[in-house]
Amino acid sequence: MDVIELLPRLHLLRFPVGQAYLWHDGDQSTLIDAGPIGSGRTIADAVTALGRAPRDVRRVVLTHFHEDHAGGAGEFAALSGAEVLAHHLDAPFVRGERPGPAPRFEEWERPLHAEAVRHLPGGTPVPPPAVTGVADGDVLGFGGGAHVVHVPGHTDGSIALFLPAEGVLFTGDTVAAAPADGTPIPGVFNLDRPQLLDSVSRLADLDAEVACFGHGDPVMTGAAAALRSLG
Repeated sequence: MDVIELLPRLHLLRFPVGQAYLWHDGDQSTLIDAGPIGSGRTIADAVTALGRAPRDVRRVVLTHFHEDHAGGAGEFAALSGAEVLAHHLDAPFVRGERPGPAPRFEEWERPLHAEAVRHLPGGTPVPPPAVTGVADGDVLGFGGGAHVVHVPGHTDGSIALFLPAEGVLFTGDTVAAAPADGTPIPGVFNLDRPQLLDSVSRLADLDAEVACFGHGDPVMTGAAAALRSLG
Protein backbone atom coordinates (compact mmCIF):
# COMPACT_ATOMS: atom_id res chain seq x y z
CA MET A 1 0.00 0.00 0.00
CA ASP A 2 1.23 3.50 -0.89
CA VAL A 3 0.66 6.44 1.46
CA ILE A 4 0.59 9.82 -0.30
CA GLU A 5 0.19 13.23 1.33
CA LEU A 6 -2.31 15.27 -0.68
CA LEU A 7 -2.76 18.12 1.78
CA PRO A 8 -1.33 18.71 5.27
CA ARG A 9 -4.52 17.18 6.73
CA LEU A 10 -5.22 14.59 4.03
CA HIS A 11 -3.48 11.35 3.02
CA LEU A 12 -4.31 8.93 0.22
CA LEU A 13 -3.93 5.20 0.97
CA ARG A 14 -3.59 3.34 -2.34
CA PHE A 15 -4.19 -0.41 -2.55
CA PRO A 16 -3.67 -2.71 -5.57
CA VAL A 17 -7.41 -2.17 -6.21
CA GLY A 18 -9.07 0.97 -4.89
CA GLN A 19 -8.00 3.48 -2.30
CA ALA A 20 -8.94 5.08 0.99
CA TYR A 21 -8.31 8.46 2.57
CA LEU A 22 -7.25 9.69 6.01
CA TRP A 23 -8.47 13.11 7.14
CA HIS A 24 -6.87 14.66 10.25
CA ASP A 25 -8.44 17.12 12.71
CA GLY A 26 -5.92 17.89 15.42
CA ASP A 27 -5.37 14.67 17.36
CA GLN A 28 -8.35 12.89 15.74
CA SER A 29 -8.57 11.28 12.33
CA THR A 30 -11.28 9.92 10.04
CA LEU A 31 -10.85 7.09 7.53
CA ILE A 32 -12.91 7.31 4.36
CA ASP A 33 -13.23 3.75 3.01
CA ALA A 34 -11.13 0.88 4.32
CA GLY A 35 -9.64 -1.08 1.43
CA PRO A 36 -10.13 -4.77 0.61
CA ILE A 37 -10.06 -7.79 2.90
CA GLY A 38 -6.86 -7.93 4.93
CA SER A 39 -6.27 -4.16 4.94
CA GLY A 40 -7.01 -3.51 8.60
CA ARG A 41 -3.50 -4.13 9.91
CA THR A 42 -1.91 -2.37 6.92
CA ILE A 43 -3.99 0.74 7.58
CA ALA A 44 -3.18 0.62 11.29
CA ASP A 45 0.54 0.43 10.48
CA ALA A 46 0.21 3.39 8.10
CA VAL A 47 -1.53 5.45 10.79
CA THR A 48 1.29 4.61 13.20
CA ALA A 49 3.92 5.57 10.62
CA LEU A 50 2.25 8.98 10.35
CA GLY A 51 2.89 9.51 14.06
CA ARG A 52 -0.61 8.68 15.24
CA ALA A 53 -2.20 5.73 17.00
CA PRO A 54 -4.95 3.60 15.43
CA ARG A 55 -7.24 4.61 18.31
CA ASP A 56 -6.93 8.23 17.11
CA VAL A 57 -9.04 7.25 14.09
CA ARG A 58 -12.47 7.84 15.58
CA ARG A 59 -14.62 6.81 12.60
CA VAL A 60 -14.57 4.89 9.33
CA VAL A 61 -17.03 6.27 6.77
CA LEU A 62 -17.75 3.88 3.90
CA THR A 63 -18.85 5.32 0.57
CA HIS A 64 -20.48 1.98 -0.38
CA PHE A 65 -20.45 -1.71 0.44
CA HIS A 66 -18.19 -3.13 -2.31
CA GLU A 67 -15.35 -5.33 -1.11
CA ASP A 68 -12.52 -3.07 -2.31
CA HIS A 69 -13.86 -0.24 -0.12
CA ALA A 70 -15.45 -1.99 2.86
CA GLY A 71 -13.51 -5.26 3.10
CA GLY A 72 -11.05 -3.97 5.70
CA ALA A 73 -13.55 -2.02 7.80
CA GLY A 74 -14.26 -4.69 10.40
CA GLU A 75 -10.58 -5.53 10.81
CA PHE A 76 -9.59 -1.90 11.32
CA ALA A 77 -12.51 -1.26 13.67
CA ALA A 78 -11.37 -4.18 15.83
CA LEU A 79 -7.85 -2.75 16.00
CA SER A 80 -8.83 0.88 16.60
CA GLY A 81 -12.27 0.93 18.19
CA ALA A 82 -13.42 3.27 15.41
CA GLU A 83 -17.12 3.68 14.67
CA VAL A 84 -18.09 2.41 11.20
CA LEU A 85 -20.68 4.39 9.24
CA ALA A 86 -22.44 3.67 5.94
CA HIS A 87 -25.65 4.70 4.24
CA HIS A 88 -28.58 2.83 5.74
CA LEU A 89 -29.32 1.11 2.38
CA ASP A 90 -25.80 -0.37 2.17
CA ALA A 91 -25.29 -0.97 5.91
CA PRO A 92 -26.88 -4.48 5.94
CA PHE A 93 -24.34 -5.65 3.37
CA VAL A 94 -21.44 -4.19 5.36
CA ARG A 95 -22.75 -5.98 8.45
CA GLY A 96 -22.74 -9.25 6.51
CA GLU A 97 -26.46 -9.81 7.03
CA ARG A 98 -26.89 -10.67 3.33
CA PRO A 99 -24.93 -10.29 0.09
CA GLY A 100 -25.30 -7.06 -1.81
CA PRO A 101 -26.61 -6.94 -5.37
CA ALA A 102 -24.14 -7.46 -8.18
CA PRO A 103 -23.51 -4.67 -10.71
CA ARG A 104 -25.38 -4.67 -14.00
CA PHE A 105 -22.38 -4.83 -16.29
CA GLU A 106 -22.17 -3.32 -19.71
CA GLU A 107 -20.35 -5.75 -22.01
CA TRP A 108 -17.22 -3.61 -22.24
CA GLU A 109 -16.98 -3.57 -18.43
CA ARG A 110 -16.79 -7.34 -17.98
CA PRO A 111 -13.09 -7.80 -18.82
CA LEU A 112 -12.19 -4.75 -16.71
CA HIS A 113 -14.06 -6.20 -13.75
CA ALA A 114 -12.46 -9.62 -14.20
CA GLU A 115 -9.02 -8.00 -14.15
CA ALA A 116 -9.82 -6.03 -11.00
CA VAL A 117 -11.12 -9.13 -9.21
CA ARG A 118 -7.90 -10.94 -10.09
CA HIS A 119 -6.01 -8.47 -7.88
CA LEU A 120 -8.34 -8.66 -4.90
CA PRO A 121 -7.34 -10.88 -1.96
CA GLY A 122 -9.44 -13.94 -1.19
CA GLY A 123 -11.30 -14.65 2.00
CA THR A 124 -14.41 -13.49 3.77
CA PRO A 125 -14.68 -9.95 5.20
CA VAL A 126 -14.76 -9.56 8.98
CA PRO A 127 -18.01 -7.66 9.64
CA PRO A 128 -17.72 -4.62 11.90
CA PRO A 129 -19.25 -5.13 15.35
CA ALA A 130 -21.77 -2.42 14.45
CA VAL A 131 -22.52 -0.12 11.54
CA THR A 132 -24.14 3.27 12.08
CA GLY A 133 -26.53 4.21 9.30
CA VAL A 134 -26.34 7.67 7.75
CA ALA A 135 -28.59 9.48 5.29
CA ASP A 136 -28.52 12.35 2.84
CA GLY A 137 -28.03 15.68 4.58
CA ASP A 138 -26.39 14.32 7.72
CA VAL A 139 -23.37 16.31 8.89
CA LEU A 140 -20.53 14.34 10.44
CA GLY A 141 -18.08 15.72 12.98
CA PHE A 142 -14.89 16.10 11.00
CA GLY A 143 -13.40 18.49 8.48
CA GLY A 144 -15.42 21.41 9.82
CA GLY A 145 -18.63 19.48 9.14
CA ALA A 146 -18.71 16.71 6.53
CA HIS A 147 -21.97 16.68 4.58
CA VAL A 148 -23.31 13.28 3.55
CA VAL A 149 -24.55 13.36 -0.05
CA HIS A 150 -26.60 10.36 -1.19
CA VAL A 151 -25.44 9.50 -4.73
CA PRO A 152 -27.23 6.30 -5.80
CA GLY A 153 -26.36 4.53 -9.00
CA HIS A 154 -23.12 2.71 -8.30
CA THR A 155 -24.96 1.09 -5.39
CA ASP A 156 -28.31 2.06 -3.92
CA GLY A 157 -26.59 3.36 -0.79
CA SER A 158 -23.56 5.07 -2.29
CA ILE A 159 -22.58 8.32 -0.62
CA ALA A 160 -20.17 11.15 -1.19
CA LEU A 161 -18.76 13.36 1.55
CA PHE A 162 -18.36 17.10 1.05
CA LEU A 163 -16.35 19.33 3.39
CA PRO A 164 -17.55 22.85 2.49
CA ALA A 165 -15.13 24.53 4.89
CA GLU A 166 -12.22 22.82 3.13
CA GLY A 167 -13.56 22.55 -0.44
CA VAL A 168 -12.84 18.81 -0.42
CA LEU A 169 -15.17 16.20 -1.94
CA PHE A 170 -14.89 12.42 -1.56
CA THR A 171 -16.87 10.87 -4.41
CA GLY A 172 -16.48 7.14 -3.74
CA ASP A 173 -16.99 5.25 -7.01
CA THR A 174 -19.55 7.69 -8.40
CA VAL A 175 -16.62 9.32 -10.21
CA ALA A 176 -13.23 7.86 -11.09
CA ALA A 177 -10.05 8.96 -12.84
CA ALA A 178 -9.40 7.30 -16.21
CA PRO A 179 -6.33 5.02 -16.01
CA ALA A 180 -4.91 6.33 -19.27
CA ASP A 181 -4.70 10.06 -18.51
CA GLY A 182 -6.36 10.76 -15.15
CA THR A 183 -9.36 12.50 -16.69
CA PRO A 184 -12.44 12.30 -14.45
CA ILE A 185 -15.07 9.87 -15.76
CA PRO A 186 -18.38 8.54 -14.41
CA GLY A 187 -17.92 5.42 -12.31
CA VAL A 188 -18.19 1.92 -13.74
CA PHE A 189 -19.66 -1.41 -12.52
CA ASN A 190 -22.96 0.21 -11.54
CA LEU A 191 -26.41 -0.94 -10.52
CA ASP A 192 -28.08 1.87 -12.47
CA ARG A 193 -25.93 3.96 -14.84
CA PRO A 194 -28.59 6.62 -15.65
CA GLN A 195 -29.08 7.13 -11.91
CA LEU A 196 -25.32 7.37 -11.46
CA LEU A 197 -25.12 10.10 -14.12
CA ASP A 198 -27.77 12.07 -12.24
CA SER A 199 -25.64 11.69 -9.09
CA VAL A 200 -22.55 12.93 -10.96
CA SER A 201 -24.50 16.06 -11.90
CA ARG A 202 -25.42 16.60 -8.26
CA LEU A 203 -21.77 16.43 -7.23
CA ALA A 204 -20.84 18.86 -10.00
CA ASP A 205 -23.15 21.44 -8.42
CA LEU A 206 -21.09 21.45 -5.23
CA ASP A 207 -18.38 24.06 -4.92
CA ALA A 208 -15.51 21.58 -4.60
CA GLU A 209 -11.91 22.56 -5.23
CA VAL A 210 -10.49 19.08 -4.54
CA ALA A 211 -12.17 15.81 -5.60
CA CYS A 212 -10.94 12.50 -4.19
CA PHE A 213 -12.09 9.44 -6.15
CA GLY A 214 -12.40 5.79 -5.21
CA HIS A 215 -10.05 4.90 -8.05
CA GLY A 216 -7.35 7.04 -9.65
CA ASP A 217 -5.58 10.28 -8.89
CA PRO A 218 -7.56 13.08 -7.22
CA VAL A 219 -8.24 16.43 -8.85
CA MET A 220 -6.42 18.93 -6.64
CA THR A 221 -7.65 22.19 -8.20
CA GLY A 222 -10.81 23.20 -10.03
CA ALA A 223 -12.70 20.01 -9.18
CA ALA A 224 -16.20 21.49 -9.65
CA ALA A 225 -15.39 22.55 -13.21
CA ALA A 226 -13.88 19.14 -13.95
CA LEU A 227 -17.04 17.40 -12.75
CA ARG A 228 -19.29 19.75 -14.71
CA SER A 229 -17.40 18.75 -17.86
CA LEU A 230 -18.80 15.21 -17.44
CA GLY A 231 -22.30 16.48 -18.18
